[in-house]
Amino acid sequence: MSRLTELIRQAKEKDPALGAELEREYRTLSGRRAFGLNFERHRPEAVELPSRPVRRGDKVRVLPPRGSTDRGDQRLWRVARIEKADGERLAHLEPLGGDDRESTTVAADDLVVVAEFRDPIHPGLVPTGGVHRGGDKPAHTVINGENFHVLKALTYTHRGKVDAIYIDPPYNTGAKDWKYNNDYVEGDDLYRHSKWLAFMERRLLLAKELLNPENSVLIVTIDEKEYLRLGLLLEQTFPEARIQMVSTLVNPANVPRAGFGRSDEYLFFVMQGDAGPRRVRLDREWVSGRGRTHTGNIRWDLLRRSGPGATRADSPGGFYAIYVDPVGPRVAAVGDALPAGIHEAEQMEGAVAVLPIRRDGSEGRWQWTSTTLRSRLEQGRVRITGSEDRGFTVSILKDGEFAKVQRGEFDVVGHNPDGSIIVGDVDTTTVLAIPGSQWRVGSHDSTQYGSRLLAELLPGRKFPFPKSLYAVEDTLRFFVSDKPDAVVLDFFAGSGTTAHAVMRLNKQDGGRRQCISVTNNEVSADEQRRLRQDGLRPGDPEWEALGICEYITKPRIEAAITGRTPDGEPIKGDYKFTDEFPMADGFEENAEFFTLTYENPVAIGHNRAFERVAPLLWLRAGAEGRRIDTVPDGGWDVADTYGICWDLDQAGDFAQAVEKGERVRLAYVVTDDDRRFQSVARQLPDGVEVVRLYESYLSNFRFTGSEP
Repeated sequence: MSRLTELIRQAKEKDPALGAELEREYRTLSGRRAFGLNFERHRPEAVELPSRPVRRGDKVRVLPPRGSTDRGDQRLWRVARIEKADGERLAHLEPLGGDDRESTTVAADDLVVVAEFRDPIHPGLVPTGGVHRGGDKPAHTVINGENFHVLKALTYTHRGKVDAIYIDPPYNTGAKDWKYNNDYVEGDDLYRHSKWLAFMERRLLLAKELLNPENSVLIVTIDEKEYLRLGLLLEQTFPEARIQMVSTLVNPANVPRAGFGRSDEYLFFVMQGDAGPRRVRLDREWVSGRGRTHTGNIRWDLLRRSGPGATRADSPGGFYAIYVDPVGPRVAAVGDALPAGIHEAEQMEGAVAVLPIRRDGSEGRWQWTSTTLRSRLEQGRVRITGSEDRGFTVSILKDGEFAKVQRGEFDVVGHNPDGSIIVGDVDTTTVLAIPGSQWRVGSHDSTQYGSRLLAELLPGRKFPFPKSLYAVEDTLRFFVSDKPDAVVLDFFAGSGTTAHAVMRLNKQDGGRRQCISVTNNEVSADEQRRLRQDGLRPGDPEWEALGICEYITKPRIEAAITGRTPDGEPIKGDYKFTDEFPMADGFEENAEFFTLTYENPVAIGHNRAFERVAPLLWLRAGAEGRRIDTVPDGGWDVADTYGICWDLDQAGDFAQAVEKGERVRLAYVVTDDDRRFQSVARQLPDGVEVVRLYESYLSNFRFTGSEP
């Protein structure tokens, strides 16, 4: 190993870039696990940015001629300078990668900017519309961008603040369903699985930074193609979490796979801190109809123990007399444990002594000691039935059943003559429970309540394999039903089902949960070929209009809120199951749409790109109320939940305005002078978080820009 280290040092002296690459690979190999999941990390991913203007210093690729369906030259160039000639922008290119290519000049319109994932990024957001029907509720947000880079952007706005992440990533089936380094990964690719793992690991590491370590959940759906590898990856990425896999029915009609009809998928629940599924009210199909656990009624058990360990010899302290007054009947007294060798209890006038004698006449034992029985008599947890002629039976409410009473699952409406509680009738068609790991629920049918429901919202528009709206809603309910202000993230947002499900949950309990939906504007493989043949390229308006985000995600969320299709027609049909109402009613919710941009850090540091950073500041403050989009003449501004001070000479007025703002929770102070920043911070009210711009922004991405 020492010899390798020396050779790497020598390489770095001659070619720093090559030496750094060798060192990175050496560290990867030397850090491999002897056991567990090992895979090729591959070179860092790269993403093309067709909407980004070409600038000096950019990494670029040369696009194939318009009308060509070829993949084109994938080599990278560096833009040395840009000049105008005859009204056309020309880019002078230098080769990257240490090859011997000569410099060349290409029309800037024939170039596409490329961002490699190990490069630092300085993100911004451009607003692209919105819909508002929710008053002062926080806004759901849709961000069009490469999800790895958007996750990096969210490390500035939501680090440690996300309550639940729900993702439906590419399943890596071998079809053209996802790209790695600008190329579809197909079934005959020998590195298909390791590329997928590298792709997922980079995003899961960033997701981990966003989740609240004290109480949050990551939910990942997958099928049989990658579930084994995904399970190991999750265990290695989240070693401190509790992980449970659930099988869920998604297609009752079955799809042929390897000779068997596949009808289910898998859900991984990665629970951090105190997170765990909550008991919620479920239809009876969620739980087994057999056994006594979920009958819908409260369960009284015999006090006399049955099964193994049920004899007197197993627990001598459990052999004592319970004296029953036949009038009632009720417990008159509880005796102490009988000494060894004593087989009959002393008699009590006016009462019958009941001992734990088994059916075969042998001596058994009670489940509770005499001391415990006396205390639980006072709680109404002991019931006496029978008669003096037929004999008396002693029944009890065990801890689990009594906990249901304490939680309010059963209402106490009175007491029997023996002091035992009487509970009211319950709806036996539903049950308050946590289900098992096999979900066979009709509402989770992805054809009926995914594809067909989407067709009602967006007539004529198709999206491959959308999840059932009610499946996502139910899955999230277990973890955010007790969090009315939860922040939910989906960075494989696709058709926008997760945001739609969060709106449903809010309507059911008046919550103010918000969903951040992240998706790119990828066009399907078949559609891409047709568009290229028509002479179009990514970045052209006609091309972008057919991308996932613009054609499906944003219109679906807008349609769900307004209750109208993109053509302005009322949506046909009703929502079903937990909350039934016409889809045309829509939701009282807000949504804002953005596109990710890549900014110059120098321009940001000099406050020349504020309008691009402004949405990030609003997101960090909770995505609630008015957004501060411009620098005001007065040098400061305070919105609903946050304020920004540019002119520190006006800090006093700014502090007073912040103090008057009842919902202000965050204050940004723009300065490169730490002493002046501290001076302003001291003037602001306690409980208001104070953030220094742009130092906090630039330092955040200085650290997160490296390859995970």
